[in-house]
Amino acid sequence: MKISLLFSFLLLGFLAVTAPPATAQSPKPKSPSPAATDYFPPRGQWDHRTPAAMGLDSEALEEVVRYGREMEAKAPRDQELAQAESFGREPFDAGIGPFKERGEPTGIIIYKGYIVAEWGEPSRVDMTHSVTKSFLSTVVGLAVDQGLIHSVMDTVAPYVPPIEVYDPATPARSPEDIGKPQLLYPFATPHDQLLTWDVMLRQTSDWEGTLWGKPDWADRPSGKPEEWLTRKRNAPGSVWKYNDVRVNALALAATSVWRQPLPQVLKTYIMDPIGASNTWRWYGYRNSWIVLDGQPIQSVSGGGHWGGGMFINAYDMGRFGLLTLHRGSWNGRQLISETWVRQALTPTTAEPTYGYMNWFLNTDRKLLPSAPASAFVHIGNGTNFIYVDPEHHLVAVVRWIENSAMDGMVKRILLALPK
Repeated sequence: MKISLLFSFLLLGFLAVTAPPATAQSPKPKSPSPAATDYFPPRGQWDHRTPAAMGLDSEALEEVVRYGREMEAKAPRDQELAQAESFGREPFDAGIGPFKERGEPTGIIIYKGYIVAEWGEPSRVDMTHSVTKSFLSTVVGLAVDQGLIHSVMDTVAPYVPPIEVYDPATPARSPEDIGKPQLLYPFATPHDQLLTWDVMLRQTSDWEGTLWGKPDWADRPSGKPEEWLTRKRNAPGSVWKYNDVRVNALALAATSVWRQPLPQVLKTYIMDPIGASNTWRWYGYRNSWIVLDGQPIQSVSGGGHWGGGMFINAYDMGRFGLLTLHRGSWNGRQLISETWVRQALTPTTAEPTYGYMNWFLNTDRKLLPSAPASAFVHIGNGTNFIYVDPEHHLVAVVRWIENSAMDGMVKRILLALPK
């Protein structure tokens, strides 16, 4: 099952300072209430504990590892070929960012902060596809925490000035170019001027336009081809659609707000404080360069749909999972506000199993029937996922598994926990 099918399955099944009116009401998520013994791994090391030392079932964890290997994703390991298989029928589907061949099926199980099981190649840096979106929404949250964005209910357009695209190969303008736009205005249409940060984060914006050579309608196109250019515009917040062009528009807007490359923001405020390695990289596209304060910088992508996105190892993914498990706190230091985490975990009215990108919620236990309703997952193609379970002080990073095996994996993990 390809990741696009997963999102279709989720559709069938499934606050900044002011509670957005476009979100569904839900019980307040349970706080993880970390035990005094919960461990935060320092940079460069991570303590392992035997299952027996943590009161876990060793045989059940062995079954988890076996299952993780057995259920390896059937898509090609070469991610460029996998992308062609997943999205090759889309118009304008050509990759414009880097791809790489992925490694072995991989995973780490983290209980109360300690690694109790692992398999595959957890140190290997691979694409993580749409898990990238969780890092993107995090840097937007940091901008809200620091007052760079006043409220997620603000419209985005006033925060984004005209943007010059950086292309040193562009020839000098000719008389025929007079009157053609020289700058990029990503939120200029009457519809796009209505869009708030909240609807962009929830994938309910219906943003319209073309960015980095990709039209919004060309991403997972629906309906008849002759209607793609004249598709119905939906009111902001009313319809959920997973759309990477719109995600990239949010990344460009966040870059304008921060006035620096988003990977630098993430490194400074999140990845360095949680002790992540220096091996992760966040890429954009070969044509997503802009001029900012006289310097060329790359506007990064929200995933690997056309290449790029976050390239990262499983250990660093696990550290990010621990941060979200502890609601933005790392060893007593609040890196991102608990308010923001609460907003990210608030169901979206148009899709109750989705919070802020890419926090997939287990609302009514529809996504993962075997898991508590309070669990949530950062998911990307591959399949890559970070399972976060506050009730059980549990984080699991699982890479390169079939989408259909996600619940089976979680079920086996939970069977290993103390009864």
